Amino acid sequence: MNKSTRCLYHDQVVDFLSADEQSVLGTLCDSYHGTVQSTQIEAWKGEISIMKNTLSLLNDERGQIIFEYDIPRLGKRIDVVLLLKGIIFCIEFKVGEKDILETDVDQVLDYSLDLTNFHKFSENRLIVPVLIATKYRSKSTAIQKSVYDDNVLNPLIAGAGGLQELIQKVIEEYPDLPPVNDKWIISPYAPTPTIIEAARTLYESHSVEDITRHEADKVSTDATISCILDVINRSKLNGEKSICFVTGVPGAGKTLVGLEVAVRQTYQGHDKPVDDEGAVYLSGNGPLVAVLTEALAKDNYEKCKARKESKKITDSRREVGKFINMIHRYRDNMLAKIKNPVENGILQIDPEKAVKMSESGYAEVEHVAIFDEAQRSWTHKRLAEYLKRGGTYGNKLKVPNFPMSEAGFLIWSLNQREDWATIVCLVGGGQEINTGEAGISEWIYALNDDFPDWKVYISPKLREPEYAEGRVNELLKENRNVTFSADLHLSVNLRSFRAEKLSTFVHMLLSFDPRAQEIYREFYDKYPVVLTRNMSSARRWLRDRAMGTERTGILVTKEAARFKPLAVHILPSGDENAIHWFLEDKTDTRSSNYLEDAATEIQVQGLELDYACLLWDADMRYENGEWHFYKFNGQTKWNEQNSDSESMQERRKYMLNAYRVLLTRARKGLIICVPEGNANKTIGGFWEDTTRIPAYYDGTYKYLKSLGLEEI
Repeated sequence: MNKSTRCLYHDQVVDFLSADEQSVLGTLCDSYHGTVQSTQIEAWKGEISIMKNTLSLLNDERGQIIFEYDIPRLGKRIDVVLLLKGIIFCIEFKVGEKDILETDVDQVLDYSLDLTNFHKFSENRLIVPVLIATKYRSKSTAIQKSVYDDNVLNPLIAGAGGLQELIQKVIEEYPDLPPVNDKWIISPYAPTPTIIEAARTLYESHSVEDITRHEADKVSTDATISCILDVINRSKLNGEKSICFVTGVPGAGKTLVGLEVAVRQTYQGHDKPVDDEGAVYLSGNGPLVAVLTEALAKDNYEKCKARKESKKITDSRREVGKFINMIHRYRDNMLAKIKNPVENGILQIDPEKAVKMSESGYAEVEHVAIFDEAQRSWTHKRLAEYLKRGGTYGNKLKVPNFPMSEAGFLIWSLNQREDWATIVCLVGGGQEINTGEAGISEWIYALNDDFPDWKVYISPKLREPEYAEGRVNELLKENRNVTFSADLHLSVNLRSFRAEKLSTFVHMLLSFDPRAQEIYREFYDKYPVVLTRNMSSARRWLRDRAMGTERTGILVTKEAARFKPLAVHILPSGDENAIHWFLEDKTDTRSSNYLEDAATEIQVQGLELDYACLLWDADMRYENGEWHFYKFNGQTKWNEQNSDSESMQERRKYMLNAYRVLLTRARKGLIICVPEGNANKTIGGFWEDTTRIPAYYDGTYKYLKSLGLEEI
């Protein structure tokens, strides 16, 4: 049995047939990260039995069988892949089902199209999608090519007993095909030119500028984009490795810059993508990636539909997937290539787990990687602990004693290219909001210690306190490859186009700068920030201001705990919930406009509303001229986070940054609701609700009121 980090089980067909069913099941369970549900175990049992019966009469000494295969970097998993007689069978099981659903047929076809579009060793190979509903009583009779791709057949459908006959018919229809590459399972991720061109068309049909809704005539990001493209070109001409740090106030258009660089670098003014010049936009922000992908895909789908073009929404999502990826999937695809365990604290590629390409070596396919919200990359401690436990997208990928931070590993990954590479780090100041997020200092440590030859291009604003705790000059003083460029800072807030000074005001508000009141007076007429102690008033204020399709929503920190008395609920985690919250219209109860579900800083970082209400709970309170931080114990009381330990100091920083993020999410106006709490007492004189005592909120309210905020 050949173990791979890209699947839960992989073996030659002949060895699979001779293996005990319980042994195969044990490998699947052992390779799975977390607790395997009983329903999943029963499904695997059924699949193993069906595949053994199916393959018993199909002789192919070079055949391979793979269970639960991850398609590189897409985060999708195929139940079974069968490599037989030069054909790739992509099999999806619905164990116990007797009916065929269109969505299930679409699912297995989409997997096959993902393979042909993104999987190097599936390119130009015959791919056969097969759907098995185990209790289905019929089976497909026609073997036809799909309208989507000449190398992908229309999905074939059968019950448990019909799979063998379908496979045999396909083999007879397409005899004498050359064998599939022996290293198919570790194939590089390599988007085809077709998908790249489709992504470009999609991107151009719905500019990211439309999503951010800024007024492009007021502020241009061209200088920043040109500066980055110049660095990329210089790196290519000189055969260098380089890194750019781009800073920007919240809403300044960092995402827009990242995507524009990805597209411009790939095309460079031509109609066709330039060979071996690709770039990819990566983010660790799941909701941002999900919402951005869905917004682009839906728009493209609707435009195609209006033109009476035949296209599925999944096709549009696939096209977006060329340029927009989750950073964790990129990271994990590189992790799957290393020698494990790590020896002597040095990462090395394992040639048995990776294919060396003539263009990119062992690196990923792109020369340029754009990392959005680079300040959120993980510390060495967090990444090492995570990999010691094991677990990436369902696989137990355990790497004990991992030697690098996430920033260091991402630089190492691009450094695997033998020609040139450029990393673009898009950095938000003071926006680390999760334990284990390193801030920008971790990138600089990695460059200084492990990659001293890399050229560093940096925004002068990175010297300011909200970036790397104001230590950038100190950290870079010995680095001789540093170039500062003012063009790498996006100073204008595109999100709040009526309030270029909002970010300054928020910074002053949180740091008790006495000039905050003066700044507030300067922008209030263009961008209202108002105060209330009543959620009903806040909802009315939002609804009175939102016109047409303008979006409203309620925001709370993830530490907020006593919101239920105000008829507010937390938006459940999961990218699908974020998509509905941000994209559905005001008639849908899942929409942010319903003002029932509140999103946290985790769900809204990088995204935006037109008008927002920030519900300020008792987790961060103004007391005696300082912020004091509290965590609810889930039952009866708030515990102050007042220890001087390093971990507690870090926690307080994240809580402060959570409010910084939420205070800058609205484009057009913000209402802050600081509740009054519950002032009622029992007959015995005790507080009716000891978790919402008015004093928990009054200090914060009085401080905000002192800044001149209008109260409604």
